[in-house]
Amino acid sequence: MKTIDELLHEGVEGKRVFVRADLNVPLDGTTITDDGRIRAVVPTVEALARAGARVVVASHLGRPKGAPDPAFSLAPAATRLGELLGAEVAFATDTVGESATATVAGLADGQVAVIENLRFNAGETSKDDAERGAFADALASLADLYVGDGFGAVHRKHASVFDLPARLPHAAGYLIATEVGVLKKLTEDVQRPYAVVLGGSKVSDKLGVIDHLLERADRILIGGGMAYTFLKAQGHEVGSSLLQEDQIPAVLEYLKRAEDKGVEFVLPVDVVVSAQFPDLKSKAPTEHRTVPADAMPAGFMGLDNGPETDKLYASKLADAATVFWNGPMGVFEHPDYAEGTKAVAQALVDSPAFTVVGGGDSAAAVRTLGFDENAFGHISTGGGASLEYLEGKKLPGLVALED
Repeated sequence: MKTIDELLHEGVEGKRVFVRADLNVPLDGTTITDDGRIRAVVPTVEALARAGARVVVASHLGRPKGAPDPAFSLAPAATRLGELLGAEVAFATDTVGESATATVAGLADGQVAVIENLRFNAGETSKDDAERGAFADALASLADLYVGDGFGAVHRKHASVFDLPARLPHAAGYLIATEVGVLKKLTEDVQRPYAVVLGGSKVSDKLGVIDHLLERADRILIGGGMAYTFLKAQGHEVGSSLLQEDQIPAVLEYLKRAEDKGVEFVLPVDVVVSAQFPDLKSKAPTEHRTVPADAMPAGFMGLDNGPETDKLYASKLADAATVFWNGPMGVFEHPDYAEGTKAVAQALVDSPAFTVVGGGDSAAAVRTLGFDENAFGHISTGGGASLEYLEGKKLPGLVALED
């Protein structure tokens, strides 16, 4: 895989360089609530601009249905990118139309532009090779070189991720190179003990990675909404907690395989429950209590790990040499249910291990809860991409960057 440093060595001055970034940031109206993904691409954009390239940054945002939708405009991301670069960033109001063509044509050496949300064009995500290819052809007309740096999208066979690199000389940006290097440390040259913390809402989202990690990890800690399917599989009452009953057979199989292989599976021993889901906008205090994980009352839902679980998980991470964490332990957006996620983050900060935080929600939690990002070994920008890499899958966006 060619790197951006090799591209810079060959010279990019005066050349139009298409940077496929991941600017898929959370928005509250037009306000960006977490700019981590924008900051992650800044080193690549800065290096190209300093070398005299005419940089064309492109990304998706959200899931518009193949047509323009103001709610998913990249305009706020373009503004924030300009603030981080300390330079004006031009913005094209379409992807391959008159505005994009004119905006790119108007760039001088060292200047940067962002084109509108790629998913405003149906060709970006089309499953039809010809339709996707036609959009890739149109995007290729805007550039001379391609740099892939949107790690959060490399698991998608999309026009700007998979088809476009085949049409232009290409290289991997700094973010993708870093992400791949980190993931290799989690798959090929793992320092042990290797502990994995998995949270989030759905077991089904993590089945593949659990299957893969049962062959590699020494212990797996389960939290978040997915924990209640595991607790139910063990025969415990889970009240009105999030539950994927259809996944119980798979969960039972994994628990048995873990036992057979000597992989330690760690589940909550106590949980924080409430009769209703909290209001995340007002963050108003809620009625809640802590109960044993095997004695949850009917009509109550689990929304966070309890304090004894926090201590247990910290003890299971204390001696690890490698830790991968994907998914919050509870509804961290509300202060009543943030302690479990905070406890895991603190355990990683306190650990001498190589620690990797993977997934948008986990990364957002780290920042929301006030942790110093530099206290972790690496904070990944690609949740789904990271998980699929750990499952051993070939990621289309990485395959496309290989020579």
